[in-house]
Amino acid sequence: MNFEIRLATINDYDAIYELWNTTEQSRRALNPIDDSQEGIDRYLKRNPKTCFVAMEKNKVIGVILTGHDGRRGMIHHLCVHPKYRCMGLAGQLVTVAEEALKKEDIQKIFCLVFNDNDSANAFWENQGYSLRTNLNYRNKSLNDDIPVGE
Repeated sequence: MNFEIRLATINDYDAIYELWNTTEQSRRALNPIDDSQEGIDRYLKRNPKTCFVAMEKNKVIGVILTGHDGRRGMIHHLCVHPKYRCMGLAGQLVTVAEEALKKEDIQKIFCLVFNDNDSANAFWENQGYSLRTNLNYRNKSLNDDIPVGE
């Protein structure tokens, strides 16, 4: 497979959003505010060196949105087009993002995965991301347009 990994820009938004909509697991992780063009623009401005797209010719076939708060890194979205899965692309995106976070002096990364997404959980385990069972993930929506979740 011949592809290039480069920094993501807001100009990639339409292609990224289209990619996210290729799978149910990605679609269910989206919300109308944070994943809007304005929300992603804000995220990319805050994290200009840690978000990447994988390109085949001029088509986005993979994306990873990774950021940090100065203390911990977080992988917010990783998605590879179903046609390009099981070819090592997701692992390469993770490696590039991890290296970018290391350059920003980030020492620890976390990600959230739906507990019923067996293939994604197996992928992250294979990437060396351990399952934390001693924590409860809690969230609160500050905007009525964003669902709280299950």
